[in-house]
Amino acid sequence: QVQLVESGGGLVQPGGSLRLSCAASGAIISARAMSWHRQAPGKQRELVASITSAATGGRTNYSDSVKDRFTISRDNAKNTVYLQMNSMKPEDTAVYYCARGVSLYGDPWAYWGQGTQVTVSS
Repeated sequence: QVQLVESGGGLVQPGGSLRLSCAASGAIISARAMSWHRQAPGKQRELVASITSAATGGRTNYSDSVKDRFTISRDNAKNTVYLQMNSMKPEDTAVYYCARGVSLYGDPWAYWGQGTQVTVSS
């Protein structure tokens, strides 16, 4: 059974940084694509960052709203995926979820964590 557990959320001021972690059990994260999504109140869930499997080179992709501010990475030894968030804005406020794909490259995203709240506010 694949389990994903996010951590690292919290309250941060505009312009600040946070690093989210997603620890996996029951599966090797580098074997499939991984991603981070977010959902703000009243809005649809949005894919913000993804990374392909190690076998496909670990290519990353970002939504336009976070490009050049967020970085997705993977620590294979810890079986953990990270989302480094810099220069944060109030519109980054959302519940952030990590997900694991069933393919090497991306969706469908079959396994989800429980989410972690990120609030950007002064």
